[in-house]
Amino acid sequence: MTLSGPSGPSTSPSASASATATATASASASATATATTGSGSTVQVSTSAGLKAALAAAVPGQTIQLADGTYTGNFVASVPGTAQSRITLTGSSAAVLTTNTGGGYGLHLDGASCWTVHGITLGHAQKGIVVDSANHVVIDGVNVGNLTMEGVHFRNSSQYGVLENSTIHDTGTQGDGKGEGVYVGTANTLTDNSDYVQILNNVIGPNIGAENIDLKEGTTGGLVSGNTFDGNGLTDKNFDDSWVDVKGNNYTIQNNKGSHTLKDGFQTHSQAAGWGCGTVFHGNTSDLTAATISPSYGIDVTDYNAATCPVTITPDNTATGGDGLVNPGIPVG
Repeated sequence: MTLSGPSGPSTSPSASASATATATASASASATATATTGSGSTVQVSTSAGLKAALAAAVPGQTIQLADGTYTGNFVASVPGTAQSRITLTGSSAAVLTTNTGGGYGLHLDGASCWTVHGITLGHAQKGIVVDSANHVVIDGVNVGNLTMEGVHFRNSSQYGVLENSTIHDTGTQGDGKGEGVYVGTANTLTDNSDYVQILNNVIGPNIGAENIDLKEGTTGGLVSGNTFDGNGLTDKNFDDSWVDVKGNNYTIQNNKGSHTLKDGFQTHSQAAGWGCGTVFHGNTSDLTAATISPSYGIDVTDYNAATCPVTITPDNTATGGDGLVNPGIPVG
């Protein structure tokens, strides 16, 4: 079938809780990330109007296959798949979603649970991919950039999402410190429980106009692993001075490497009482030689309390340059 048309805190923050949450997230993600095509029919799409029609008419198990070319508009998917019959939107990096004005979202998964988005390029929009109230979404191998705000945003309690093997660059192009590469949750609220999101093996940067990753209060149990960060776009205009800012609970941050930061590599903050706690850091490599704000640490932990707001930092984290691996008073080991 071809569619075408005219062009155009509920848990205590502890290391054991973090390990449990991460194991849960890992099991879920591995189960969903293996599906890159749907189990049913394939819809071949080659025009903007055809893509909008295919998204509106999608059914569980279906694959929407994009031909190489430019697709112009603000594209929305709102039909959920199922765990057994995911919906897939796929194409090569030469299948490019863009907008006429540079406004709105490139792709909005609005209630579209159990979707896989694979391989495509998105740009020239306000935000790249926004996931709202959608669980078990897998975003794999995409290229997202040239945006005035964030690249990929999981919000409105979108749980068990996965972003993997992707490239995010040139966000926050207005230079106001509001262009995170990946944003999980919502600022200044605890009701957005976008929990167990995994951010895996991505290249984030250059020219990210805020933190490479911002993990908001109210979110829990995610995994950030195997990513490469470039913080050369940090502005310090909206407190953005590190690659990763953890404000949620029980995250695991592991085996990442970063360069070109203003101040720190990784930070935790307690924006709300009982949050920003239980983070586990291991195997991360921080190059702080370009930092211009002192003191500069590989991992900068605020509001640490061994009993009520713990953090685990293993000895295999390393920092080059700056003022050390961790800020004074934070245990390593």
